[in-house]
Amino acid sequence: MTTPGDVDLVAVVAPRHRAADLVRGAWDTGRAVTVLDPDAPPAVRARVLALVAPTHVADLDGVHPHPDGVPVAPGTAAVVVTSGTTGTPKAVELTVAGAMTVGAGWSAVLGHEPADRWLLTLPLHHVAGLAVLARSRMTGADVVVHEGFDVDAVGLAPRRFGATLVSVVPTMLGRLLDAAAPMHEYRGVVTGGAPLPPALADRARVAGVRVYDAYGQSETWGGCVANGTPIPGAAVRLGPADEIELQGPMVMRGYRRDPEATARAFTADGWLRTGDVGRLDDAGRLRVVDRLRDLIISGGVNVSPVAVEQVLAGHPGVADVAVVGAPDPEWGERVVAYVAPVDPGAPPTVEDLCAFARNHLPAAHLPREVVVTTAVPRSPGGKILRRELRARSSSSADGVH
Repeated sequence: MTTPGDVDLVAVVAPRHRAADLVRGAWDTGRAVTVLDPDAPPAVRARVLALVAPTHVADLDGVHPHPDGVPVAPGTAAVVVTSGTTGTPKAVELTVAGAMTVGAGWSAVLGHEPADRWLLTLPLHHVAGLAVLARSRMTGADVVVHEGFDVDAVGLAPRRFGATLVSVVPTMLGRLLDAAAPMHEYRGVVTGGAPLPPALADRARVAGVRVYDAYGQSETWGGCVANGTPIPGAAVRLGPADEIELQGPMVMRGYRRDPEATARAFTADGWLRTGDVGRLDDAGRLRVVDRLRDLIISGGVNVSPVAVEQVLAGHPGVADVAVVGAPDPEWGERVVAYVAPVDPGAPPTVEDLCAFARNHLPAAHLPREVVVTTAVPRSPGGKILRRELRARSSSSADGVH
């Protein structure tokens, strides 16, 4: 059943360059968009289409009506499917007013110059990529689209295409710094999707990179906090158990066709529950500690996986690391570190990592087990897939040290 003023929802399925044009074309004609991963298997694509229920599908062959589609409410700009890193994916309805808020808010944070040009290196089916298009649209900035992530191409984009701003996940920033890419030539480098390790932030600043650490979610049009401070129009507070709560026009309308999940996502007075634990310093700056559901309880002590990861990432033998809890008969849970080593032939042992971290972490936070892995599994937005790590069995190909 539709009501007057309902808006068509167009599902875009195309390589990134073409997808960006299709998204902008839909917005130009007053329609909302949802972007699908063009490389997803057909079965996955079918599940996403069933979840989102678009009225039309736009691909390389044109725009086609989609059966059983359901329009969205007026004022809707996009529907973003969450990565599902902690469970079943949800379809997040984001508004035009929210896009205007993040566009104006980030313009205030970064400053605005007539010649600004964003480099799009992130997938458009992830909120961080789509937000680049939304921000640029609201501020009038041009966008240079890269089909994938290439270290050399990102480093050359300021000189080759006049790119002045770029949004990356921390893993990408680390690879760019490892390759000595001239990231200082960008007027601003926005990081998000995962916590920015302090050691990586320090490396970037030493290299002259102007880093803006963004915090937000799919439910908030991506980053709505910059370097710990809410962008104009956004508000932050801490709720029970120090859960970060957000409010402002950038917050989602709700989960599409899921009123129960929408109700659970908000407090009684209308603030978005993020599921993240945070701290506010004396100046009111936010520091994200961890996901509530990811906290490890070992011997009655709450252990933040992110805090442990940030320390272990500084070990010279660690290329990437993820920390999860595993059931333990004595401690309830034990701290397990999945490590992608710099040298696969000589990975750091649990003794190596504990000796390195002992001066920086309480004893309960030290890893009791190290699992050597070829790569830490991450979502397209850079988030660690902790659920996948917790599910790995002892019979996997990873090595336990």
